[in-house]
Amino acid sequence: ISDVKIIGKTGVEIESLIAVTISALTIYDMCKAVDKEMTISDIMLLEKKGGKSGTFKRNG
Repeated sequence: ISDVKIIGKTGVEIESLIAVTISALTIYDMCKAVDKEMTISDIMLLEKKGGKSGTFKRNG
């Protein structure tokens, strides 16, 4: 999970998703010798507050 907070007018959703993806790839790189068939999945935005499009919270 990446938690990003800013004071500004533009969102940081993409930066947060990139942080999570890079973390997952780092774990993959460390574990690939054990299991090359690992899968990285379910990277998604869970919640967003503010900005032009308002609040978003993923159901489930």
